Amino acid sequence: MLRISHLTPIAPPAFSALRLSLTSTLNLSTPLNLHKISTCSALCRLSQTFKPTSPSTSFLSANRVLLRVMGSPGPKGSASFSAESSSGDGREILVQHLLVKEDNLKLLLDLQQRVSRGEDLSDLAAEYSICPSKEEGGMLGWVRKGQMVPEFEEAAFSASLNKVVRCKTKFGWHLLQVLSEREESVLQNIQCKELHLKMQDPSFSDEAQLIDVREPEEVAQASLSGFQVLPLRQFGSWGPDITTKFDLQKDTYVMCHHGMRSLQVAQWLQTQGFKRVFNVAGGIHEYARTVDQTIPTY
Repeated sequence: MLRISHLTPIAPPAFSALRLSLTSTLNLSTPLNLHKISTCSALCRLSQTFKPTSPSTSFLSANRVLLRVMGSPGPKGSASFSAESSSGDGREILVQHLLVKEDNLKLLLDLQQRVSRGEDLSDLAAEYSICPSKEEGGMLGWVRKGQMVPEFEEAAFSASLNKVVRCKTKFGWHLLQVLSEREESVLQNIQCKELHLKMQDPSFSDEAQLIDVREPEEVAQASLSGFQVLPLRQFGSWGPDITTKFDLQKDTYVMCHHGMRSLQVAQWLQTQGFKRVFNVAGGIHEYARTVDQTIPTY
């Protein structure tokens, strides 16, 4: 059974077809323990995908792991990339659900009755749901307004904590349950010049944590002092321990070559409970071009 008391900061959110937002995936060259990240459905709506721009990012082709990007293009939706993210609600909710086909309303009503008699929604999701999130007991993870299809979002954000409610979307009938809520976190882009100014402050290294997700051979060619290297291809070795090795409350800056891989990791860090995450726009290439020309480019 999946109870809120069983959840840990790295509880893996399983994202389903309900996601409206831009999605990108990590197709790593070696197998990972993917239950620590999100699983992606063939029903996922990809309004945009990241395209690799160099051999170093070629492994970013779409496959299985779905990471979150908030909103859609526009003043609010673009907040993930240039300004503080905001849903207009100021909170995120932790949601689990099950999904059945549109013509299976009778089954859904039966399952809702079973929940009212004390059965756990996560157990029923694992058995009956047609959403890939069934592998995680129907867990969708932490979501904010603007990320889900409207009907699901309205039902979820109107629901009382722990109450199981039903709703219908284009994908079918859902039973959903809000397990917890929290203040919305921040995901921003930071320009290289702004990062450089911050790094001149002697207290910056104590107040922030810096992560470079490039591969060792890339770091050997060009690097910035103070960044801890967590190669993305080695996610399986550091991902499960991320919340114990880093402070969730500290400002966290993530860098890669051009800003694509780092954005994906920044999004994932946000799902793990990091409160303020900053993606270094343009990566170390942009830093070398606009801030410090002594850093080699590759």
